[in-house]
Amino acid sequence: MSPSSSTDYILSLSQKSNNNNRIAPEMYAEKDVKRGLRDINGNGVVTGLTEISEIVSKKKDKNGNVEPCEGKLFYRGIDVRDFVRGFMSEKRFGFEELTYLLLTSELPTERELAEFREAIASYRTLPTAFVRDIIMKAPSRDMMNALSRCVLALYSYDSDPDNIEISNVMRQSLQLIARFPLLAVYGYRAYRHYHLGRTLIIRNPRPELSTAENILLMLRTDGKYSDIEARVLDLALVLHAEHGGGNNSSFTTHVVTSSGTDTYSSVAAALGSLKGPRHGGANIKVVKMFDDMKENVNIKNDGEIKDYLVRLLNKDAFDKAGLIYGMGHAVYSVSDPRADILKNCAKDLAFANGREDDYDLYCKVSRLAPEIIADRRKIYKGVSPNVDFYSGLVYRMLKLPEELFTPIFAVSRISGWSAHRIEEIQNSGKIIRPAYIAVKERRDYTELGKREK
Repeated sequence: MSPSSSTDYILSLSQKSNNNNRIAPEMYAEKDVKRGLRDINGNGVVTGLTEISEIVSKKKDKNGNVEPCEGKLFYRGIDVRDFVRGFMSEKRFGFEELTYLLLTSELPTERELAEFREAIASYRTLPTAFVRDIIMKAPSRDMMNALSRCVLALYSYDSDPDNIEISNVMRQSLQLIARFPLLAVYGYRAYRHYHLGRTLIIRNPRPELSTAENILLMLRTDGKYSDIEARVLDLALVLHAEHGGGNNSSFTTHVVTSSGTDTYSSVAAALGSLKGPRHGGANIKVVKMFDDMKENVNIKNDGEIKDYLVRLLNKDAFDKAGLIYGMGHAVYSVSDPRADILKNCAKDLAFANGREDDYDLYCKVSRLAPEIIADRRKIYKGVSPNVDFYSGLVYRMLKLPEELFTPIFAVSRISGWSAHRIEEIQNSGKIIRPAYIAVKERRDYTELGKREK
């Protein structure tokens, strides 16, 4: 092996980089830099306007002071609670209806919704060569990487990939929205077959079924699922579909789209963002945390649960990160409306599947954790369960493999990303280019023979 490719050489280069490229933390305050595009209070720096969704977590009191309030989420101006109540009360699946709303800013009529579902169903196919050559050959152990690779490869199967006229981007968006469930499930099936030696099952989706139903149909070995399972998964898709332009993956969509690039590159970039554990992987951390809790604590004893939560914050339990996963949110403080909605459905699903003890444990932690966090971390703005707190439990009860937790998030969020990409193009914004302040001292160039070793 060449010395320049040895482990020791790579470590030496890394050490030099670490020694020479550290920016003093105090410089960010001195230069008034909003790290993470957040101000000193943790509020996001305004970088754009959007009509797609609105998050409300604060309100002004009668004296004009800003204070936290019950969280609200609006899709195209419609309260998500009202939207969910509407389709669930009529026993309809809501994800396709929401996607229509996000893309057009209109609630579809019965005829329009039927036409839209037909359009999605017609795009819910993949070329045989694509499945064979892209999905089945050299499948990835990471499903988000597999999704990204598949999305980029679809560029080659598009007869007009670089055209960013809205009609063409809309067509590409509908195709991706329809195909994401296939890419995720088929990718998982290929991984199980080639890396775990499991039976390879590729089941075609059925055009008359909803997105949620088709996911369960294709994923289950026997293709069977209950009505409540399909409806709870559909609800989870609705609640994860969109969350403002400021979340990392949606902002990534705006940034990359502003360069004028193609749809496939934009979506692949968003997928890369969502893969990060600080964004899309939180629900996996939640379920693993609860697994660890059940192994080490008597979950019937509130005192032991409290002690475990304290040890989590003290970095003495689970992954020693000092976090109680699923508690708290960058925007919401009093409550996350998505978590409130999903909690009720998680209860129904738990009782339908004999998982009452699991649901009761989650409820105990959701009650105890905010008190402990407020006391130990001196956080007074309020801490509440976020949507990831319950989505992991729901996915477990739906028997979804952990490898697909974040890809299912992507299956949902592709609707929001598509809406944000279209919005960025429609408003003809400038390329997004925030400023960085250079803080390295200037120095003279030294000739090669005069440099010290």
